[in-house]
Amino acid sequence: MNIISNLASVSPKAKLGDNIEIGPFAFVDDDVEIGDGCKIFPHATVFQYVKMGKNCQIYPGAVVGAVPQDLKFEGEITSVELGDNVTVRECATINRGTKASGKYVTKIGSDTLIMSYSHVAHDCVIGNHCILVSYVGLAGETVVDDWAIIGGGSKAHQFSKVGRHAMVGGMSKINKDVPPYVLCGRDPITYAGVNIVGLRRRGFSPEVIRNIKDIYETIYFSGYNISDGCAKVEAGFPQSEERDAILDFIKNSKRGIIRANDSREKGEYE
Repeated sequence: MNIISNLASVSPKAKLGDNIEIGPFAFVDDDVEIGDGCKIFPHATVFQYVKMGKNCQIYPGAVVGAVPQDLKFEGEITSVELGDNVTVRECATINRGTKASGKYVTKIGSDTLIMSYSHVAHDCVIGNHCILVSYVGLAGETVVDDWAIIGGGSKAHQFSKVGRHAMVGGMSKINKDVPPYVLCGRDPITYAGVNIVGLRRRGFSPEVIRNIKDIYETIYFSGYNISDGCAKVEAGFPQSEERDAILDFIKNSKRGIIRANDSREKGEYE
């Protein structure tokens, strides 16, 4: 049974699943699909062409599916897709995709948390189990892979990519790609080690974590440029999911990856 406040505005053209709650003064537009068990809290807004999985929560003041803030947008039909168990907290905003990008859709994976006042621009792709802490801003076509965490107040340049299991420190300027499994921060943003605590929490063994750390030591601190460092890793480390993920990410990076920290190179930073 659905619980819909008589003070909510819900389009008859919206497709609602079962056991949905929609609070007072919430707005649900035409051509919206809301999966079973979702909660749309008071004063939340869900515009056209949003498809929501099961058990999502949209908190007061959040706006999902507004048109892109892109001057190339010409009113074409584009969309937002949310997976299951996505939480969008107070006053966060998620914009639709664009035709110009060739993607037409902004995607948020399952079990992801978008905290208050964060912004996800057109055509972004956010993976599963990600966290965007409050006041994060992602410019258009940013990609955030599974299990990544972006610290509060960080801003990502358009077309940037953050790899799986990476953790970005708060207030960072993400203007280069952030490889998988790393910690990074400072200004300008730099590599600060491997996300050891996060990897332990997710069940990575000490041997795998040690291997990831050795790979990045080779890439960043063995005196090679990035390309030669990757070649040394490919030749010198046995094939593994983690090794291949790191190498594939770096080889496919269009913006280039974050640099090493200068003081770490001098032996002063651990």
